[in-house]
Amino acid sequence: MKPSSRLIAASSVVLGLGAIGLALGLQPRVTHAASAPSDDARVSGYVLNQPTLTLEGAKRAAMAAIAYARSHGAPGGSVAVVDAGGHTLYLERLDGTFAAAAEVSIGKARTAVNFGKPTRGLEEAINKGRAALLPVADVTWFTPLQGGVPIVVNGQVIGGIGVSGALTQQQDEEVAMAGAQAIAGAGVGEKP
Repeated sequence: MKPSSRLIAASSVVLGLGAIGLALGLQPRVTHAASAPSDDARVSGYVLNQPTLTLEGAKRAAMAAIAYARSHGAPGGSVAVVDAGGHTLYLERLDGTFAAAAEVSIGKARTAVNFGKPTRGLEEAINKGRAALLPVADVTWFTPLQGGVPIVVNGQVIGGIGVSGALTQQQDEEVAMAGAQAIAGAGVGEKP
């Protein structure tokens, strides 16, 4: 018997058995690996649930940052908010802000998430001679300029916010911190 004939014969047997089962009123049993208790216990040691910022949270952080910027005399600014994976959720570039500020603010936010700390420390380390940090840009998102801060809730980084184009780099960081605090200070699940 040719291999293709064996495949057809085997398929016919399987289909025939399935038809007999349906004719007898038997329902096919579907097992989902995720729903089996033994699988849950086995998999739970390998899987984590990572909380992350939502679009609504990103907008809230950006609006708080922009309100702070305007109330503290920032001539402009670009505010970027990323999720826990460093992916852009929200970006707003105020009128009068240089065009590259948008990309720089995204880079600052991503760097804050990737390193889990404000970008100021990375910039300071490089300025103090730690040139070994510079090649990091070849392997991951890395914008070591002051103005990026992680958004932390219950000790976990859920996103990041980056600001570029305010009056000074210090003001970039202050604006970003105001945005991060709008989320971190709210508590989990709490809305204004």
